[in-house]
Amino acid sequence: MQLPEGAPKLDEILLQTAAMPWREKSLKGVHEKMLWRDEATGATIALIKFDKGASIPLPHLHASNQFMFCLSGHYEYTATGVTLKPGSFYCNPKGNVHGPTLAHEETVVVEMYDGPHYPEKPAWYTDERDAH
Repeated sequence: MQLPEGAPKLDEILLQTAAMPWREKSLKGVHEKMLWRDEATGATIALIKFDKGASIPLPHLHASNQFMFCLSGHYEYTATGVTLKPGSFYCNPKGNVHGPTLAHEETVVVEMYDGPHYPEKPAWYTDERDAH
């Protein structure tokens, strides 16, 4: 199949996510399995696991659109009561202030960004990798 002129070249990717280790982020109780990253744009797709009781402690915003699909668990944006449970799809537009959050039980989401995650590294991360 011929891709349209100017379209990015895409290679097939197949990952066995069950065999991939979780990388612990610098915020206690938050883990990731990075599935795909576009280094040119900052766009990513990752599995994120929140241990029961883990939270993003402060309101914040993102430098691009954020999308999450909840695979398991119970995750709440406590300021608004927006709650993700299995099958929930969440879209958070670029620049929208949201949070804090709380995982009421262990929760796994597919998290996607269509560009860079944050305008600058949030205070709750000590590892620069966690903000990208």
